[in-house]
Amino acid sequence: MFATAMSQLRYGAAILTNSRIRPRDLERLARDLVATIAEFGEPGEDSALLPGRAGHVDPQLRREVTRRSLRATARAAARHTAHYRRRFAELDLDPGTLEPEDWSRVPVTHKQALRARPTDFVSDAAAPALLALTTGTSGTPTAVWFSRDEIDGAIAFSTISAVLGLGLRPRHTLAYAGCSRATLPLVYAEESTTRTGAGFVQFGTIDPVLALDRLAAPLGLPGKDPRITHLTTSASYLAALVQEAEHHRRHRGDFGLRSISVGGEVLSAPLRRRAEEVFGAAVSSGYLMTEILPSGATPCSLGHLHHTTEFGHLEVLDPVTWEPTAPGGTGTVVHTPYVPYRECTLLLRYATGDLVRLPDGPPDCELAHLPATSEILGRWNGPLSTVVTTRAVLDLVEAEPEVPLPARYALTEGPDGPDGPARLHLLVPRLPATGLLGRLEERAATAGLRLSAIVLHEDRATLPPTTPVRADLREHSFESAGGPGTGRH
Repeated sequence: MFATAMSQLRYGAAILTNSRIRPRDLERLARDLVATIAEFGEPGEDSALLPGRAGHVDPQLRREVTRRSLRATARAAARHTAHYRRRFAELDLDPGTLEPEDWSRVPVTHKQALRARPTDFVSDAAAPALLALTTGTSGTPTAVWFSRDEIDGAIAFSTISAVLGLGLRPRHTLAYAGCSRATLPLVYAEESTTRTGAGFVQFGTIDPVLALDRLAAPLGLPGKDPRITHLTTSASYLAALVQEAEHHRRHRGDFGLRSISVGGEVLSAPLRRRAEEVFGAAVSSGYLMTEILPSGATPCSLGHLHHTTEFGHLEVLDPVTWEPTAPGGTGTVVHTPYVPYRECTLLLRYATGDLVRLPDGPPDCELAHLPATSEILGRWNGPLSTVVTTRAVLDLVEAEPEVPLPARYALTEGPDGPDGPARLHLLVPRLPATGLLGRLEERAATAGLRLSAIVLHEDRATLPPTTPVRADLREHSFESAGGPGTGRH
């Protein structure tokens, strides 16, 4: 216990002084949490004080930590990266004098800049160890370098989250149904799961029929629950699983799932309900992305996303003017991950492209002490992105069983141009004689969606170009390919 207390003290001192965080201190905190669970069955009250647990912090102390963290991060970026060295010199800007109130003097960093010259954002004081590439569903994959210390620290944070957030215990088994080429999420999922003592199974994005078979199959492992208990995946692949399960009339009694964690894409309310009905497991969706790790956001009981202030600085800005979004307005998440949590790829005021809505006033929930936004509404791709958001479309169409999942749709300009009501094109390969179009139009009107028309398409060739989804990153298997001995033909 003394060693744990010393690790907590060293970690706290590193935060206050923006000095290097020792990965072994974080690893000890995570390891001792697992040991506490093993001995007492549940975490102690002091678990709220662990890194990343969104504990209450005195507002004055938070402001001072924010001030120091922003200055330290700006200094490191201006001294050690080619991109910010140029930008700060061009603006004659001294990072050591910045206050939170004038942080807007630092230019916004656009995703295109990072994609075009990723090494310009890598610190010359760091030791790059792992290149993480995003899936690229919204364009060219983004490349982010991580040091060994960053990886070890993030694994420790992820282990704490697995124990306290997912409730993983040694008797559980987690299946990861994400793209195998997404190296960083796979590493974090495997390491954090096995460090809790739970089992880990890598599915990848295989044929959904095979994934359902594996979820339903008895494990027969000593000390483990009879079937896989936890699933981590993307919203579109979960949609594909729900589609297959409903089609083949599979139900919660076929599975042993307790929890489904969804990330990387918008999870609609209807898909959440349908998945919970099929699998009999709670479905949750937080917010995390490669570029801003370990920063992220946690949902509260009222459906807000609450963004950590420990690991980085959140702004919500207008994606055209880059001015702060007013309460009740929609803007894009702009984030600055702090040093010392980040030491390799450094990013200041990084425009994620993820759209959120700010609450009209202070939220009244259990996480009200943290900055709140709506759930992610979609990606900014021009004015149409805010006329009708991805979440609004998915909430509309994924409530209809006749619409195949994952839904394939496109938005195009209506007669009044890009700022006016949009036209929604939806793929329904076999149009049902059930009044689907009429129901969609009625529900869209009730929800106040700015749509000039809904057009159903039976042939994908007639559908305007659609945005790829992560379920499209299908991975082949000898089972689905009908290889020798599979019995599939």
